[in-house]
Amino acid sequence: MTKTPLPETASQTAGPYVHIGLAPEIAGLQTPLPALGAEIADVDVPGLRITLEGRIFDGGGTPVTDAMIELWQADTDGRFAGADACTPGFRGWGRSATDFETGLWQFQTIKPGRVGDQAPHIALWIVARGINIGLHTRAYFQDESEANASDPVLLSLTPERAATLITQQTSKATYRFDIHLQGPQETVFFDL
Repeated sequence: MTKTPLPETASQTAGPYVHIGLAPEIAGLQTPLPALGAEIADVDVPGLRITLEGRIFDGGGTPVTDAMIELWQADTDGRFAGADACTPGFRGWGRSATDFETGLWQFQTIKPGRVGDQAPHIALWIVARGINIGLHTRAYFQDESEANASDPVLLSLTPERAATLITQQTSKATYRFDIHLQGPQETVFFDL
């Protein structure tokens, strides 16, 4: 009996089950793993509690409504989770999926401190349809202009490109960071 080889299945960059595996709460699944969510720090963790939110736009300016964003950050003293002196109850990372209708993503966290000579910032990793390898970027804070002026990463960019990494402060504790995948406002992405 001769076996006929099966045809190759269609490829998908993020797969049809990305939300089930990486952000189960957005797919309507309950999970006992709190670190998978968008809350980065327990309520008793010291520091300014903030909301970081935004939308992701494709090259045509349309919101991407099926992306997943992962956040990595230091605590208010500039220490990362897992370090000996890191604040208890501070996870330092989480995941948020974009809203299926509006494309809005959001994290509840504390404002990070400086890490060495780097200005306070949050590292973000984005995956979505059409993105073969996750995209790495950073969000710096608009109200940290003095620290931003000496940050080595921001200084390595032209002022126009560096501006794509600065959040817009919409209230005392809310920062807006829209990510543009292509086009004239394209966000700076890092090859890590």
